[in-house]
Amino acid sequence: MRLRLSWYAAPMTPTLVVCGHGPGISDAVARRFGKQGFAVALVARNVARMTAAATSLKAAGITAQVFACDLGAPESVRSLIREVRASLGPIAVLHWNAYANGAGDLLTASTEELRAAFDVSVVGLVTAVQESLPDLKARKGAVLVTGGALAYYHAGMESYAARGGRMGLSIEKAAQLKTVGLLHQRLAPEGVYVGEVVVGGTVKGTSFDSGHGNLDASDIADRFWEIYQRRTEASVNFP
Repeated sequence: MRLRLSWYAAPMTPTLVVCGHGPGISDAVARRFGKQGFAVALVARNVARMTAAATSLKAAGITAQVFACDLGAPESVRSLIREVRASLGPIAVLHWNAYANGAGDLLTASTEELRAAFDVSVVGLVTAVQESLPDLKARKGAVLVTGGALAYYHAGMESYAARGGRMGLSIEKAAQLKTVGLLHQRLAPEGVYVGEVVVGGTVKGTSFDSGHGNLDASDIADRFWEIYQRRTEASVNFP
């Protein structure tokens, strides 16, 4: 009897790129997807904080690497995507959590502050999608974006933003919401899912939490996992 031996390549570990990593939603998303077998690239400017987070993820059995990047600079974003691909393999999911949070008062904001809002939440996001697109198409991947309820028009919301120094963040999130909707429609026919979780509240343990946080980051990460599995909604609200 003859035995036929065949060689096969083991499935490549999917890579999640977390752009704008911090101690709240993005860290919870990294942990949620990491537990599902994703290798995780943590991206931000604060290397020390990311290194501590990567150590924690590794202790939980999750492959994690740290990458420093200015996500408002297109060339840096392009270089980042290439570096992640070379280190961890093709990108399966891009999680965009970065924001500028400047231009608190539109009447006194500098031109640079105003531009920065769009440089991060629109230009940076689109640049990352463009550079990741060959991988995302090949792997039927996804782009998952953290949104905020400040994007919506409501008199009470506008009053809060104007009085609380969140005017720049409001226009930043509004532009991002439109960008996500357009990318969702453009990429769905090509098998790439784009979706946003619009967070309406304060996440516990983040820089926005002054002791009155009402949302758990892990619950928001679960919502991201849910929309990633369904791959239908361009935008969902949380809670």
